[in-house]
Amino acid sequence: MKSEPSAFSIQALKRKGSEPWDGVRNYQARNFMRDEMKPGDLVLFYHSNAEPSGIAGIAKIKSASRPDPTAFDPKNIHFDPSSDPNNPRWWLVDVEFVKEAKQIISLDTLRNTKGLEEMLVLRKGQRLSIMPVNSREFKIIEKLI
Repeated sequence: MKSEPSAFSIQALKRKGSEPWDGVRNYQARNFMRDEMKPGDLVLFYHSNAEPSGIAGIAKIKSASRPDPTAFDPKNIHFDPSSDPNNPRWWLVDVEFVKEAKQIISLDTLRNTKGLEEMLVLRKGQRLSIMPVNSREFKIIEKLI
């Protein structure tokens, strides 16, 4: 799960303990969150548009997916006037802090780590805010954190 640290960082999640992951407005990222993430799943928390960009820690999915209320709030920056509360378009999950990395695990480090060659975030053009990571890749990265 990617976030710009200026908007929401791993340190902010650590302070809050848990937080709804709202504002996802990409269908493919929404589908990953809505259909595949389950309570208890661990996720990599990635800082994007940072110096350096990279994995900042680990979080856990705390809740099942549910409609994102920010889509229905005209005062919210994530408001979507075409989203219908009776047929929600946008979903969220709650995430919970697990662990902060000792240091950011940069894209260069990921590219140079054996076993991560096929990781989606390392492929050209893959810039979704939510992307799956297989269990083998997760275990390799967990050792770096």
